[in-house]
Amino acid sequence: MESKLIVLMTLLCTLFLPARATEDDKTDTPNARQARRIMETAYERVFGEQGSTLRYDVNIVGIYKTHGTIWMKGKKQRFVDERVDAFNDGTTAYMCYRKKKTVEIHAANSDKKDKHSGKFKFSLDDFNYQVALDKDLLLLTMKQKKKAKGTIKEVKAWVKPGTYAPVKLRIKVAFFWTTIRISDFKSGGISDELFVFPAERYKDWKMVDKR
Repeated sequence: MESKLIVLMTLLCTLFLPARATEDDKTDTPNARQARRIMETAYERVFGEQGSTLRYDVNIVGIYKTHGTIWMKGKKQRFVDERVDAFNDGTTAYMCYRKKKTVEIHAANSDKKDKHSGKFKFSLDDFNYQVALDKDLLLLTMKQKKKAKGTIKEVKAWVKPGTYAPVKLRIKVAFFWTTIRISDFKSGGISDELFVFPAERYKDWKMVDKR
């Protein structure tokens, strides 16, 4: 279950990667350009140097559910749920598994933190874009281009007008959909101390260095 959580975090964090529009994109319409600009603004609010935090509730086709809170600031990250408390200060990542009372230590940017993490990386240039109103929210739709090879086929992202704060994500991987609901979103005011591993708190736990 711990590895599934990390996969979900990877999905969440890759959704707002900034990308450049390609010159030969035949779908470069005013609507598509507006959708890209909104996505880039959402990226800045979530992953900018000011930092952000949010609560996530995940549902994978009704068979797996989880929830937790994540904090991000530049290359730093922390997330917590009922099983894992993770600290990443940008240099070293600490994965604290409560049930096993074990702390795994990894290089911050290592895919070894989870064997699935590398499978969900993709470029936004692999998608076509649309934006539309959906009740009181903006709905951004990203559909994979025919020649793209990534595993993520389609993304639907609901954001608030004006602030473009994320509210809900629907991600199609292969033939199934994952739904991520986002709440308690805050951009800015994130202290660097949040990402520092509190060694004293885990002094009696087993330490496994996997760097």
